[in-house]
Amino acid sequence: MANTPPNDSDPKKNETEQPGAASEPAAPSQPQSAAAQGAKSLQEVVAALQAEVDDLKDKWLRAHAEMENTRKRAEREREEAAKYAITKLAKDIVGVGDNFQRAIDAVPPGAAEKDPTLKSFLDGVTMTERELLNVLDRHGIKRLQPINELFNPHLHEAVRQIPRSDVPSGTIVEIYQAGYTIADRVLRPAMVGVAQGGPKPRAPNDAGAVPPPANENTPPAA
Repeated sequence: MANTPPNDSDPKKNETEQPGAASEPAAPSQPQSAAAQGAKSLQEVVAALQAEVDDLKDKWLRAHAEMENTRKRAEREREEAAKYAITKLAKDIVGVGDNFQRAIDAVPPGAAEKDPTLKSFLDGVTMTERELLNVLDRHGIKRLQPINELFNPHLHEAVRQIPRSDVPSGTIVEIYQAGYTIADRVLRPAMVGVAQGGPKPRAPNDAGAVPPPANENTPPAA
C-alpha cells in the first residue's frame, strides 16, 4: 500500500507548524495613554469647577457683606431719624424759652421782694421756664449756659471780646443767648462774650480744662 503524502491542508498540522500561532499578541500601549489623558482631563475639570466654586463663594461673601452694611446703614438712619425728627420743632420751641428768660432778666434785682404781685408773676414765669426745660430734656434737648467755660467753636459763637485779665484768655464771661444741643448735635450755638488779654488757658490735663480748638470763630489772641 502506497504511503499517503502529507496533507498540507490539515489544520492541526498547520497550527503546530506556524510559530507563535498559539500565543497572544502583546497588548498595545494606546489604552494606557488614553487613561492618562482621561485622568488629566478629569483634573482639569475638577480645577475649573473648584475655581468656579471659589469665585461664587467670593461673590456670595461680598454680597453678604454689602447686605450687612446696607442693613446697618438703614438701622443707623432710622435711629438718627428718631433722634432728630423734632429738630425743626425744637428750634421754634427754644425761641419760646428765650422769651421766658428775657422776661426773668427784665425784672430788676430786688424788685420782686418789694412787690408781691411782681414776685408772684416772676415765680410763675420761672416755674414755667423750668418745666419747659424739663420737657426739652426728656426729648434729648439740653440748654447750654457755658459761663466761665473755655470757648468751643463747635458749641459757641463769639460775638464780643471783653478785656479781662483776671481769667484765662478765651474764657466765656458773658452769655447773650443760650445754646441748645439735641442728642449729640448742636441745635443752636450759644452766643457769648469771650475774655481777652488774660493768661493763657491751662493745659488739657490741668484740672480738666480744655483749650479751644482752632477755628475761624475763635477770638484772636491778645
